[in-house]
Amino acid sequence: MNVSWTARSRLLGARRRTRFGMAFLLALIAVVLLVDLGADANGSEAARCARFAADAQDRRAEPVVGSGDRVVVLGDSWSAGLGLDDPADAWPSRLAGRVSVDAFSGSGFSRLASPCAGACFAQRAPRAVSGGADLVVVEGGLNDVDQPVAALRAGFTRVMRALEAPRVVVVGPASAPARAAGARRVDEVLAAMASRYDAAYVSTLDLDLAYLDDGLHLTARGHRELGDYVAQQLAALASGAHTPTPL
Repeated sequence: MNVSWTARSRLLGARRRTRFGMAFLLALIAVVLLVDLGADANGSEAARCARFAADAQDRRAEPVVGSGDRVVVLGDSWSAGLGLDDPADAWPSRLAGRVSVDAFSGSGFSRLASPCAGACFAQRAPRAVSGGADLVVVEGGLNDVDQPVAALRAGFTRVMRALEAPRVVVVGPASAPARAAGARRVDEVLAAMASRYDAAYVSTLDLDLAYLDDGLHLTARGHRELGDYVAQQLAALASGAHTPTPL
């Protein structure tokens, strides 16, 4: 009996060690996979940020055309023309004046709207107006839909403090299908903050724009619609007859 019991105990111990070893091996494999996935995600994110930075540089390098007031557009992927065959056809091209664009895809008012370093509006604002500006148009908000209200307000404040321009107009987010649920909240916050800082606010929430299949970015027609609407509102502001009525 003692021999049989000892053998059985040894067998059970061996089984436990085998199970423990298998569990340890599976856990180790899981950790390795997670590390690999994290590395892939970080690599993809870094590549995306690098691509957006290159696109932003290309937009800033475009020659300034037109005549009249110096107009600086500070914005996100809509101002960058992401998804267009020619980014130069993005909505700012419909504005009057000598228009220059500082746009970074995925960026917003909030510091963490984009994971890319130096992308938020406030960090780019000094560079955007370094050549002077009679009017600054700040366009964005769709990348802030998942950010806390406090972060959005703080980001707006930093932008206004960083800008040195006699006139600032803020163009809020439209109801892009992919982010319509959060756009209204952002619109309300931006409108209130613009009023606090005596900046004009143009709401685009109710515009019926044409979108790409991703439900987030505009088609060429959508850019024309948005650009013409903003140009109309800027003209109304200049004449003192600002009436932000959707198309």
